[in-house]
Amino acid sequence: MTTFGYFLSSEEHGPKELVRQAKLAERAGFEALWISDHYHPWLDEQGQSPFVWSVIGAIAEATSLPITTAVTCPLVRIHPAVVAQAAATSAALTGGRFRLGVGTGEALNEHIVDSRWPPTAERLEMLEEAVEVMRELWSGKLVTHRGPHYQVDTARLYTLPDEPPPVYMSGFGEKSVQLAGRIADGYITTGPAAELVELFHASGGKGKPVQGGLKACYAADAAQARETVHRLWPTQGIKGEASQLLPLPRHFEQLAELVTEQDATAATPCGPDPDVHIEAIKPYLDAGFDEVYISQIGGEQDAFFEFYSSKVLPRLR
Repeated sequence: MTTFGYFLSSEEHGPKELVRQAKLAERAGFEALWISDHYHPWLDEQGQSPFVWSVIGAIAEATSLPITTAVTCPLVRIHPAVVAQAAATSAALTGGRFRLGVGTGEALNEHIVDSRWPPTAERLEMLEEAVEVMRELWSGKLVTHRGPHYQVDTARLYTLPDEPPPVYMSGFGEKSVQLAGRIADGYITTGPAAELVELFHASGGKGKPVQGGLKACYAADAAQARETVHRLWPTQGIKGEASQLLPLPRHFEQLAELVTEQDATAATPCGPDPDVHIEAIKPYLDAGFDEVYISQIGGEQDAFFEFYSSKVLPRLR
């Protein structure tokens, strides 16, 4: 049976509001949480970007739901040895309810400590080595690592969960999905791409969980919802590799001027009709996703949770 979770947007909301939404999500019947990990929002209009690890600690005490980062980049901005400690503490604090979602990241968040942004192939190598480093540290042993991308000198994690946190890997291209199938404990993507799920399974991921996410915008008026999406998330209509390469929100704002409302909302269910939302989610079920996470765009969070609790989740189940 598919798990339905809520996707907490660190780009739109401050830490206290994210914790409040996590509690609302549990009350509404959502069974798990995703949370984005950013240093910058995509646009200044979104307006937030709290430190995800502090928020996870608060959520761990406020709810009993599993939490997955969607996703953390353990490559440049934060060394994998430090991410390993953060993930181990989160897993210990949640009693094993934490999953570390990882990916190759975006210059938007990572360039702040190193202006050189490695090409995709190099970032995939870095991600594979980073996961190796983190798993070594989760053993609790004293670790010295001398690799092509990372150096670790006599490091040991003392605070560990009963079991190491599972590593779920994000992937949108063939090589990243194959890497996820080979080394990850689960797969993360956005968009109901059945062919990527099949590739993950064929690459060693058979029997491992697949998580997918989408954004929605509930509002009493569908036109108002579409306007909200176009204002806050026009980046959804930006194609290609720009999302990985541009370093600042203002660059995304410049590119987003070319995105029409129709392009921004093409994959986003908008308005008060439950059928619209259910039809947007069904392709994930048909594609074989084990877990589906939905994020509400904009400020009508309380109304969204009431809407999904009463009119959407019961029908999906």
